[in-house]
Amino acid sequence: QVQLVQSGGGLVQPGGSLKLSCAASGLSLDLEYYAIGWFRQAPGKRREPVSCISNKGGRIIYADSVKGRFIMSRANADNTVTLQLNILEPEDAAVYYCATADSGYECYDDLSSTSIHEYDYWGQGTQVTVSS
Repeated sequence: QVQLVQSGGGLVQPGGSLKLSCAASGLSLDLEYYAIGWFRQAPGKRREPVSCISNKGGRIIYADSVKGRFIMSRANADNTVTLQLNILEPEDAAVYYCATADSGYECYDDLSSTSIHEYDYWGQGTQVTVSS
């Protein structure tokens, strides 16, 4: 059974940083060959895309709300994808999810066009709380 296992998250003060990780386990799921997305969902809101990395050329797209503050990267040797959250704001508080899309998937230039149904496997979610 394929699983995406997330770690990281927690409570941080505004302006602080956190690092989220997403690792594949179970049957062969080499994240290097999949497009990966990070999403977040705040209470009462829809799940929204935060960042996306394609497997072709490693192009990374960020939502405007996090551009310049969040950094997504792959650690292929560990079969892991990470999301570094910097300069966190209270509005960033949410449950964050990683997810995989088909190897042929191309990230939208405008992530608001993303549908969660385009993604196949999802992590369990990890809470990020930003509060003083």
